[in-house]
Amino acid sequence: MGSYVAAIWRCRYFWLSLVKNDLRTRYRRSVLGMGWSLLHPICMTIILTAVFCKLFNQEIRVYAPFVLAGLATWNYILTVVSHGCHCYFIGESYIRQYPAPLAIYPLRTALGGTVHFLLALLVVLMLSWYFNGFANVSALVSLVPTIFLLFIFAWSLAVLAGVANVYFQDTQHLTEVGFQMLFYATPIIYEVEMLQRRNLGWLVHLNPLVSLLELVRQPILAGQIPTAHTYAVAIATVVVTALTAGWTLARLQQRLIFHL
Repeated sequence: MGSYVAAIWRCRYFWLSLVKNDLRTRYRRSVLGMGWSLLHPICMTIILTAVFCKLFNQEIRVYAPFVLAGLATWNYILTVVSHGCHCYFIGESYIRQYPAPLAIYPLRTALGGTVHFLLALLVVLMLSWYFNGFANVSALVSLVPTIFLLFIFAWSLAVLAGVANVYFQDTQHLTEVGFQMLFYATPIIYEVEMLQRRNLGWLVHLNPLVSLLELVRQPILAGQIPTAHTYAVAIATVVVTALTAGWTLARLQQRLIFHL
């Protein structure tokens, strides 16, 4: 594992150039540039706030940052996994020319998504400060390990999605359907307590994304460092996902080229 990570690091100029090229290509001749990546969560937040504030009996200053933080995290994971489905097909020409570690192609996708996620997180902070002031500044330090955990989690999911899509090319469509179903089972537009009051708390315990959402929301919305239990559940989720991705890639990467 150590030698494999070292090989990835030795190729850093290669995959960093791929990420830069992806960002330049995506926003070439665009007026808003990277601002387009923020437009979807902001518009969705405005619509959801207008619809659900009174329905859930919530104040705008509380509900708007809550929804935007959830959508920013959700879109980050969804985008990386969706694009990760095609990462090996997009990088096929490079894969056939040079035997670099195959993990760098989903890494390319994860890094591009992280850039957009950091911009979205900045908008969440600005909205939270606008409504609730700067009382959460000291707790924002905890976002550093949170971003790292989310990055490893998204990268691992991109590896799994990319490998699965090489062998079964309907994976992307199944992923879109699966994430659409998971969206409504995840407390993004509603609070966890709403499920617990209706005896649906078991959905929270089965959903691996809940702890990761809490790691983002607690420092920004409540001004608190997440609890040790939240960190433990999130770390366990990320470690299991990363080990599964590593084991899958170790078993299949030498045969992957024959299925592209």
